[in-house]
Amino acid sequence: MDIIIIEDEKPAARLLQRKLEKIGLQVTTMLHSVEESILWFQENKHPDLIFLDIQLSDGLSFEIFEAVTINSAVIFTTAYDEYALRAFKLNSIDYLLKPIDEDDLEIAVNKFKARNQSISNISLDFELIKKMLVNPVDRTFKKRFTIKMGQQIKMISIDEIECFFSENKGTYLHTFDNRNYLIDNTLEQLETELNPEMFFRVSRKFIIGMKGIKEIQLHSNSRLKIIPTTYNEDEVIVARERVNEFKDWLG
Repeated sequence: MDIIIIEDEKPAARLLQRKLEKIGLQVTTMLHSVEESILWFQENKHPDLIFLDIQLSDGLSFEIFEAVTINSAVIFTTAYDEYALRAFKLNSIDYLLKPIDEDDLEIAVNKFKARNQSISNISLDFELIKKMLVNPVDRTFKKRFTIKMGQQIKMISIDEIECFFSENKGTYLHTFDNRNYLIDNTLEQLETELNPEMFFRVSRKFIIGMKGIKEIQLHSNSRLKIIPTTYNEDEVIVARERVNEFKDWLG
């Protein structure tokens, strides 16, 4: 299988390459910009599969497909969530949300192998996806959660929530009054339902609220440690791959 990665952040590209090697796949080429990719596709045989980042250093990667007709399957690797993922689902496109989980990566590759699809036969609408990214429609974010407690229903406002975390295959919200409540949503679902200005997924296990951060400390391996306002059941560590994005989120 001929595979290429298009990713402007070279460390991220190398990390994805290593993860693919772990599941027995070899990357033949890595490209890092729209301009470089267009030139490469004009002069080389197109691969079976492309791992494609959306936002490259010199523009959106969709510009590549506007300049060159490419008959390769695409798995998106993206830091975007709500708009892009909605568009990908409309067009039956595989996507991987950064930081890329190795299990999700293997599932996506297996989907490609099973379907053996190309861009031409999945009717990929790049204009639709680009429109959703550049001119997103108005959204309504989750304002409260309904919790069943025995025979009662408790309403918890989003302003009461400090963080969300997963534990023992369950997902919990943690409130500022230091209580945990089991909810039906997964962290992946919450990422699309929560206001991204208020909440950030720092790792596979945690989503932290801006108001829930008491302190931030330097941690090992270029990571950051968050001290929440009340939550103290486990360490809240910002994954190394998410540190820069987390700093941007903090403003």
